[in-house]
Amino acid sequence: MTKNILEQYHIRYMAKTLLRIDNVTKQFGSFYANDHINLDLERGRIFGLLGPNGAGKTTLIRMINRITVPDSGTIAFDGNPLADDTIYKIGYLPEERGMYKNMTLRSQVEFFAKLKGVEEKKLHSRLDELFERYGLVHWQDKKIDELSKGMQQKAQFIATIIHQPTLLIFDEPFTGLDPVNTNLIKEEIKAMNEKGATIIFSTHRMEQVEEICQEIALINKGKNILQGTVSDIKQDYKSNRFYLKTDADLSKNDLKSFDIHNIVINNDTSSIEFAVESQNEANRVLKFVIDRGNAILDFHEILPSLNQIFIQAVAE
Repeated sequence: MTKNILEQYHIRYMAKTLLRIDNVTKQFGSFYANDHINLDLERGRIFGLLGPNGAGKTTLIRMINRITVPDSGTIAFDGNPLADDTIYKIGYLPEERGMYKNMTLRSQVEFFAKLKGVEEKKLHSRLDELFERYGLVHWQDKKIDELSKGMQQKAQFIATIIHQPTLLIFDEPFTGLDPVNTNLIKEEIKAMNEKGATIIFSTHRMEQVEEICQEIALINKGKNILQGTVSDIKQDYKSNRFYLKTDADLSKNDLKSFDIHNIVINNDTSSIEFAVESQNEANRVLKFVIDRGNAILDFHEILPSLNQIFIQAVAE
């Protein structure tokens, strides 16, 4: 009976986990690019892979793509060890462009699509659809070298997704794109996720991570130092800081009887930011303002941004 329960648990767990990185180490001489990394990526999630320059993110991505292999530890995809045919289920957009400058846009994407196993009979209709969607129809016979950086980035994005992979890895996908095309690609990433794609998103732009990602892992000096959902991590790093706006002016003198600090009175003088040692003290401030006869227009806890958390975690 116990064995059956364990087997059922294993089946459910493996069905939920698409990518499992177990104690992976990669060493170059005496330098550890990855030092016993452990990550589980759930199916259907958008996962932010973060870290400062040289942290080991690219090395890890290269091992997921079978460009190189771990010195120790294992990487499993969909419950099985990485194999040669796993690459057909993965799409990888690297930070550095890897396109042949003298090939035309269409022949370039066709070439990558065939490498990823796209059938000839489906290829041309799929290309027509994607070129139309990304505004590249009139540029498909131009050489890559004749395209703008933004067009090259869109072309590489198409080459990444054309085989409709299960796992997509985007490393700085918005490089060279204007705001309109950045928003287009952003919405495409979200749409692919809603259709079931699992996504690893790597960038130094924390505001993009907050907007797109559901979970993150932060790597520093080859080690995984932080992992979890964005909401949980923000809760873990919160500092009991609050925002209060009323229908009357507030001053530091009004609040001198409370155990609060780091008070910032905003320009309109009817809103303040302050820090307290406990939630109870914030509630006392709120009660004081209400008892004074003022209306509360806004009151909320100020959670740290991912950018603040990133800096703090790396510094620690």
